[in-house]
Amino acid sequence: MSLPPLYPSAPPLGHIALGSSTFGREIQAEAAFSLMDRARERGVMMFDTAATYTAGASETIMGQWLADRRPDRASLIVATKIYPPYTPAEIDAATAVSAKRLGVDVIDVLYLHKWDAAVTTLETLRALNALVRSGRVRALGASNFNAQQLGDALAAQAAHGLERFRLLQNNNNLAVRDVNEALVSLARDYGVAIVTYSPIAAGFLTGKHRTGVVPGSRFDMAPGHQPIYFAPEPQRRLAQLEALSSLSGQPMANLALAWALNRPGVSTVLIGGRGPHYVDQAFSALAIDDPGLLAALGAIH
Repeated sequence: MSLPPLYPSAPPLGHIALGSSTFGREIQAEAAFSLMDRARERGVMMFDTAATYTAGASETIMGQWLADRRPDRASLIVATKIYPPYTPAEIDAATAVSAKRLGVDVIDVLYLHKWDAAVTTLETLRALNALVRSGRVRALGASNFNAQQLGDALAAQAAHGLERFRLLQNNNNLAVRDVNEALVSLARDYGVAIVTYSPIAAGFLTGKHRTGVVPGSRFDMAPGHQPIYFAPEPQRRLAQLEALSSLSGQPMANLALAWALNRPGVSTVLIGGRGPHYVDQAFSALAIDDPGLLAALGAIH
């Protein structure tokens, strides 16, 4: 998907980006550093975190890596997210805290982590606009918005000549899909890059929870995932994926990643994990180019 740069000096987003929800929870700094190092070795150009990931620990670990490794900042986009309330004062304070944890003067991409009714108020949109105009943030993003919510926000920003959301980040995988045709069309019309996360559904699409939640897994440590995926439709899609894996000889995780990486309208897919091999796995899935296999994946509904 060809999109204009987020800002004049921004590197491309890249088709694979690195998420960090495991940092400070499933893995600590040493393992997180190894994961980030491998991502950079493979040419990953966007690192994504959030203020709510382990109460700020993820941002802190990423900030420590930035300070230690000193990557070329012209070739790396650092994105984070802030949570409601979205009053001007709270937005200002949350942005300052995230920048301090990350050890940066400017946040490349600042997402609103979830929808809130305040998003379309003029005072909130002006506060976000001020962050960009003042140079504290380079680009704005929205996360976990549906088409109606994103459309209302974009229309309000356009009507008042304010900085618009340039990225949308939503959950999207073979089991649970939060990017639909309406969102893809809206993003295309407004020049919004779509970034998706959880391509293997926090491990669900590997099949490892077939006989119960694996101790120490994401589903165990963050049980909120369980009711989302242990439902009839995701389970039915998992069974179809398992059958295709048996037929093709490709691991279920590779197929799930390939599905996410080949969605129309999606610019970038966030991958995560606990070690460098998760990065290599994603690039292996990106290399899958069997038209028949990709068509079979796309036919899973």
